[in-house]
Amino acid sequence: MSTTLTMDKQSIMAKSREEIAQKLPEGKWSEKQKVALTCRILFAQGHDSGLAGQITACDKHSGEYFTQPFGYGFDEITTDNLLKVNKDLEVVEGDGMPNPANRFHSWIYKARPDVGCIIHTHPPHVSALSMLERPLKISHMDTCMLYDDVAFLAKWPGVPVGNEEGEIISGILGGKRAALLCHHGLVVAGRTIEEACMLAIQCERAAKLQLLAEAAGEIKEINPELAKEAHDWILQDKRSKAGFAYYARRTQKEYDFTV
Repeated sequence: MSTTLTMDKQSIMAKSREEIAQKLPEGKWSEKQKVALTCRILFAQGHDSGLAGQITACDKHSGEYFTQPFGYGFDEITTDNLLKVNKDLEVVEGDGMPNPANRFHSWIYKARPDVGCIIHTHPPHVSALSMLERPLKISHMDTCMLYDDVAFLAKWPGVPVGNEEGEIISGILGGKRAALLCHHGLVVAGRTIEEACMLAIQCERAAKLQLLAEAAGEIKEINPELAKEAHDWILQDKRSKAGFAYYARRTQKEYDFTV
C-alpha cells in the first residue's frame, strides 16, 4: 500500500497542484461582476483614497475595458454603474466619464498582451513606503507571490494623465506583475481579475510588514530559490480564484451588498 509519507516534496507538490486545479472552489461571476467585486474588496482592505485609483479589466479581442466612473468611490461600484471605454478613454457603454488617469492603463495593455486586469490604488502602507522612496522588500512566505515581481519607479513623473506618464509607468513595469510608484502608490498588472486582486491585497500587506519589521531592526533576505518556489506555488490560477471568492464572500457578508 503506497503512502504519501514516503514521497519526495516535488512529487507531493505536483500531486497537490492537480488537486488544487480540480477541487478548489471559485465564484461564478461575469467579468463585469468581478470588477465590481474587486472595487468592493479593495475598499474593505483599505485601498480606497477618495476618488483616486482605477480598476480595469480588458477585453483582449476589442481592446476595450471595464472601469469605474470618475466621481464614485470603490464602495459605490456595482455592475450598473461600471463603464466600458476604449483605449482613448471614450465611453462605449454606460454613463459618465472614466478617470483621466486611466490613460496609463491603455499603455500597459498595449505593451502587455498577457495582462487582463490592472489595479491602481493609493493604500496607506504602500503610499508610506513611496514617500520614503523605498522599494518593496519581500521576505515572508505569504508575500512570496510578489518575489522578484515588483518594479520600482524612483522618480515621480507627476499626475499620470498624459501619454508621457503612460510610457514611463508601462516601461518601468516591464514584464513584472506590480510596481511601487514613488510619491504615488501601487500599480498591479494581473493575468486575470482574481490574480490582480490578490496581488494588490498582498502588496499592501507586504508594505505593512516591511514598515513594522524595519521599525524593529534589519530585514533579513529570504532564500531566492525557495522564494521563487513559493512565488509559483501561491500564484496558481485556481488558488487566486479561490482566494478571490473568499474575499468576495467575506466582503459581501460584512457590507451586505450585491453587485
